[in-house]
Amino acid sequence: MKALVYHGPGQKAWEDVPDPVIQDATDAIVKIETTTICGTDLHILKGDVPAVTDGRILGHEGVGVVTEVGPDCTKVKVGDRVIVSCITKCMDCDFCRAGLTSHCQTVGGIGWIFGHLIDGTQAEYVRVPFADNGLIPLPEGVTAEQGAMLSDILPTGYEMGVLYGAVKEGDVVAVVGSGPVGLAAIMTAGPAGASKVIAVDGNEYRLEEARKFGATDTVLVADGVDVAAELKKLSRDGLGVDVAIEAVGIPATFTTALDSIRPGGRVANVGVHGKPVEFPIDRDWINNITITTGLVNATTAPELLDKISSGAIDPAKFVTHRFTFGQITEAYDTFANAATEKALKVIITAE
Repeated sequence: MKALVYHGPGQKAWEDVPDPVIQDATDAIVKIETTTICGTDLHILKGDVPAVTDGRILGHEGVGVVTEVGPDCTKVKVGDRVIVSCITKCMDCDFCRAGLTSHCQTVGGIGWIFGHLIDGTQAEYVRVPFADNGLIPLPEGVTAEQGAMLSDILPTGYEMGVLYGAVKEGDVVAVVGSGPVGLAAIMTAGPAGASKVIAVDGNEYRLEEARKFGATDTVLVADGVDVAAELKKLSRDGLGVDVAIEAVGIPATFTTALDSIRPGGRVANVGVHGKPVEFPIDRDWINNITITTGLVNATTAPELLDKISSGAIDPAKFVTHRFTFGQITEAYDTFANAATEKALKVIITAE
């Protein structure tokens, strides 16, 4: 088969590789119809994830058709159209039973293994371990493009942003960073009860898109703008927002999120940080705030599928560019230059 293979920092190739085979009784093989690119894939190509070694097939998102199942698979069967979850989970270990599937001990303590520790989904076929738990049936009426957004990005924004941020009825929510993950948080914050959702970004196009995703207000990051002060002005009493969702992963945006919340407020960190951040505990120990972090557990797909079916959300809005497998290098170039290309999520389909 053909697959996108990592060959070290800055090096990738769409090349011939052996077809995947059933290795364990709970495995399934899925023929990929639709996949996409994540910001994590770009981090890998920069050399930021040293656990990814030469020869690894990239990708952890996708929709496809089951072509083969192991003898212990009881739910999925050949011919099923499925969403491939980005998190692999046994559902038997203590962490899985507690809902922390992202730290499944059976697969080594980290649930994100596709395109990381095992071969991923940017390929014609993929082997899926614990397939009964990691494959989600694609319902009638939900498109493959919508389904691909449920592999990772939509659950990440919802779980790590909205749910970890404990967004409740009437809350004023600031989402710092209006890239794909931030937009996922914006899309799901309103249905969770937020009375106001404020999008923050330095890119005017992304702020325009944020309004389409449900933002009620926007703040443009620019020279001379005190973003935290602007967010406080938009709060209900000037004391700060109830929840700030950090969706970038740099020290400046974490500081903005922390500075913008009210006493008793919550910062839900979703961004992937490559450098330490400062936490002024001498200032904030007294403010009764909560800070959460985490890797998506990808357990909310059924709930999000219901929201899609009811029309409450439409993740097809994420898709701005479409490519075929034969154009996957071009797709990476577009996604890597998202600001200039006005790209949110790119879709890559089998030819």
